[in-house]
Amino acid sequence: MNLDTASDETSLEPNLTLDTGVAPSVDIQIEKIADRQRQITAKIHIPHPVEQIWKVLTDYEALADFIPNLAKSCLLNHPDGGIRLEQVGSQRLLNFNFCARVVLDLQESFLQEIKFCMVEGDFKGFSGSWCLEPYTNGEITGTNLCYTIQVWPKLTMPIAIIENRLSKDLRLNLVAIYQRVQQIASQ
Repeated sequence: MNLDTASDETSLEPNLTLDTGVAPSVDIQIEKIADRQRQITAKIHIPHPVEQIWKVLTDYEALADFIPNLAKSCLLNHPDGGIRLEQVGSQRLLNFNFCARVVLDLQESFLQEIKFCMVEGDFKGFSGSWCLEPYTNGEITGTNLCYTIQVWPKLTMPIAIIENRLSKDLRLNLVAIYQRVQQIASQ
């Protein structure tokens, strides 16, 4: 099992730094599950209560408004009355546009966890979860936010490129969530 850990506070896009000029730290772990399967975990500390982070994460159709490289996020009718979400990621990679589409079934455990599993899409497998854990540091109440995905790309997608791209994207996405929570809290 190969486990790489990376924490990089300085390689974020300029528009994703906070007003103070300091980007929050995002820890990334990559685990090789099988030859072409990876589990990637991203963690960030957000100095706001769980309820505020939950509100941002579960506003599913607004996610594309502030998550970098997320071109579309829309709710679909679920045959069993659950939560079904279609998302399309889009970005420029090696001088061509790369898009990936997933339809996810979601299961919410209020204020604790959102699990998701691909039911249709451009991967052989794509599943994971958002976990929210409250913390207190003196008078500050915050949330440890952890995003974990298990990804299994199709043979036409080079695993090394997917792994590298997802790692960078997850860092940017968690910082974008951090910023969205900060923005909403200051209103």
